[in-house]
Amino acid sequence: MSEEIKRQLRESAQAYRPDRARMLARAERGLDGPAVRHRTRPFKRSGPRTVLAGLATAGLLATGGFAVADIVRGPSPTTTVTTPTDSPSTTARPTPSPSDSSPGSPSATTGGGSRPAQPTGPRPEAGPLWSVGSVDAHSTVYWSQSDLVLRTTQPLTTLTLELRIAQTGGVQSTGSWRTLPVDDFTVTVREVGGTLVYRWVLKPGLTVPAGQYEFAAQFNHATGVRDTAGDRYRVDARTAAGPPVAVWGGFVPAG
Repeated sequence: MSEEIKRQLRESAQAYRPDRARMLARAERGLDGPAVRHRTRPFKRSGPRTVLAGLATAGLLATGGFAVADIVRGPSPTTTVTTPTDSPSTTARPTPSPSDSSPGSPSATTGGGSRPAQPTGPRPEAGPLWSVGSVDAHSTVYWSQSDLVLRTTQPLTTLTLELRIAQTGGVQSTGSWRTLPVDDFTVTVREVGGTLVYRWVLKPGLTVPAGQYEFAAQFNHATGVRDTAGDRYRVDARTAAGPPVAVWGGFVPAG
């Protein structure tokens, strides 16, 4: 129903004043006719026009009352349905990929700070040097001597020699010796990482003539036949005109 129609009905309903006395008079005149003896066609003898008019008036009043009540009540409130919004999606964070270079990778072991590869097997001979290591025949079940024989065909301007004795139990130094002059070398003995290290370093400005020489390390150890598998030696030297050279190896048990 449009707003204009509602407005007109509201004004008509407010202006309407029903004449109660007139309506009752009309109803009484309709009832003055003869008594009804038959139930058929009752409306013809009781004033059909008056009755119909009264019914029409009553219907108009009822309809008007409903219309007025609907107008006065006004429009029904509108129900608003709220649709819940979707929760924000969670975006997975990218998993950081590991770095391309890490300790132990090829890039970590190359460059100026890399260390040379350690020897993987014995090398008793190189350039002017020749060497052999052995367990002295005078060793006993509680004391041993490890010997290194070094031969050079050219004079050596630098020489560093190490005998490394594995700590197999009770290993303790009792001394060392060499066939070259004692004052020509700086000698140290110390334990490093479970290994007893005997070290001879030729003093600066001195030379080792061509020839064959012997170096020996002496030490006590736990009673029994000692295992020499973990013992090693290494010699680093240089001649006046040649490049650095090195030899290394192990110790052959006494026969």
